[in-house]
Parts: sequence; C-alpha cells; structure tokens
Amino acid sequence: MSAAVLIPATNTTALQSPCFATIRTGRKSLVPIRNSLVIEAAEGQASAEIQRESVPRRLILLRHAKSSWENRSLRDHDRPLSKSGRADAVKLSQKLEQLGWIPELILSSDAQRTRETLKIMQEQVRAFLEAEVHFISSFYSIAAMDGQTAEHLQQAICKYSSDNILTIMCMGHNRGWEEAASMFSGASIELKTCNAALLEATGKSWEEVLAFSLAGFGGWKLHGIVKPDTDTNL
Repeated sequence: MSAAVLIPATNTTALQSPCFATIRTGRKSLVPIRNSLVIEAAEGQASAEIQRESVPRRLILLRHAKSSWENRSLRDHDRPLSKSGRADAVKLSQKLEQLGWIPELILSSDAQRTRETLKIMQEQVRAFLEAEVHFISSFYSIAAMDGQTAEHLQQAICKYSSDNILTIMCMGHNRGWEEAASMFSGASIELKTCNAALLEATGKSWEEVLAFSLAGFGGWKLHGIVKPDTDTNL
C-alpha cells in the first residue's frame, strides 16, 4: 500500500499563507511547495551583490563644543560646556541636517563636554536620536597621544560598524582629531571647538576604506569644515 500524504486540519490556514504554494495529488491531498523561498533566496543573493558594490562612505570628525573653566575644582574630563558652547552645538546640528550629513552610528568620547555636545544635537535634530551611539573612554586619552588617533579611530569604526551603515560620526578632542582629519585627507586641517570635518571615501566595506588599501592616508575626500557661524555651502 502506498503511503498517504496527511495534512492535519489545523495546518490548512498556514498553507494558505503567501509563503506557500499548493498542488493537489491524485488522493486530493494538499502538499506545500515553498516555491516562494526560491524567489526570496534569489532576492537575497541580489541584495548581497548590491552590498558588495563600492559605495560612498562618509565620516564626520567632530570636536566637542567649547567647554567651561568656571569651576576649577573639576577634573578636565568632567568639565561641562560653556554658554557659547551650548549655542554652537545647536547651530552645528542644524547645519549638518541642512547638508544631509546625518550619522547612523556615533562613536564619542565619554568626557562630559562631548556627552553634552551630543545631547544638545539630539535635542535639536531628531535624526541624531535615531543613530546608534557608543561612548568610548579611550577617545579621551588617545587624543593627547601623538600620531595614534587615526589608527585608533580605524579600529573603533571597524569594531562597531556594519557595512550597511554609510555615515559615521566620531566625537572627540584635539590634538588627535585635527591630526586624524589631516592624515585621512592629506590636507592640513584645523578643528576649533564645535568644528566638523566632512570626509568621504568609496569602498565595499568600512574595513576596506579604513585599511588604507583604497583610500589610504590622504585618500579621503575633504568635503569641507562645518563651523557654527559660517556658511553651510560646501
């Protein structure tokens, strides 16, 4: 006797799902065929091919807004923003929004002045709230070490990013941030408080463009330096 194909009654609803197609056998039994899975697999392969294409990847290197020195008893790490620093953070967030440079991933020093700069930017431009944020304590100390910030940023970005992210913002301090922006772009860059260097390179992944195999030191395109009180045109 040939084995019958039995489909429990409780499963008929599931078989009517768009994820399944059905055929009738000679015994009038329904047999699920996952033909849509073939289509989904093909679409997944196409998506993977698109992701493997070289695409522009944008990097914002932002120095924190101006800090206050009123309370001399505070550690440098704990100093808050000054009144003018808070105003500058508002202006800069609005300028980045106007330019369309909104990060999907934000890596920031954990110092009080960088945290406060970011908080103000998030309050002013809602899109900044949608970014994934990581506070990295080493961003505070590495900025004071000659020649090490660019490589440290490379390692942090590769650790926290994924290839579907196209815009990343790193927030920190001088002298390291000026130094890294200059090394990436090959130009002599000055970053005053609340200044942001807008850099772009093309690659299939962040590891590719940051490993300097493509962009290299000096291989990133500098779109401009965004400042609180200057024109937003690049």
